[in-house]
Amino acid sequence: MKLSFIFPLLLVSSIGSSQAQSSYLKLGQQSLLQGDFKAAVNQLEKACIVDSTNSSALWMLGYSYFHNENYKRSISTYTKLIELKPADCSAYYYRALARSYLARDIQTSDKERDKSLLGAIADLTKAITLEPTDTKFYQNRGIFYREYGVFKLQKTTKFYDKARGTESLKASITDLDKILADHPERKDISVQLDQSKQLLATAMLRP
Repeated sequence: MKLSFIFPLLLVSSIGSSQAQSSYLKLGQQSLLQGDFKAAVNQLEKACIVDSTNSSALWMLGYSYFHNENYKRSISTYTKLIELKPADCSAYYYRALARSYLARDIQTSDKERDKSLLGAIADLTKAITLEPTDTKFYQNRGIFYREYGVFKLQKTTKFYDKARGTESLKASITDLDKILADHPERKDISVQLDQSKQLLATAMLRP
């Protein structure tokens, strides 16, 4: 994940009122920008103890948890941020990514995988309502729709549902088609689209 995405968020955010929190935030931000996410978590957790409602601290903490592969804590942190700032589309975006990685963890139960993938799709749907022209939201939602479709088409789990699986693959195609229509030069999207179409064609042939 490129750090350049977060620079504007960090620059325009206000630092906490107390000196202690200001110190923790500055150290946490410095560690985050240096790519030392473990050190960032250490400082930002302290900042959030001082003030659990500081949106800047919560955003950076969720981001640092994400890059430490602590997806559950990243999800819970971004959830707290969304409660404070329900129109922060970047929070929905990173919570969606964290949920998708959690769903891919082999130790994640099928029940949690189902919940995580649906949550990731819902988060990106909300992000799209806030920023309807941002291509990365459609691209990732298209991928998550496909992953959910594949999951629902696995007969080895009690979550097998052919109707929902095929509908999810169709939704994946719709999202990816939209990007390709606007950006026909995107070969990566063309590859993703072909993959979703092939999976749908195979699913439709199954009894």
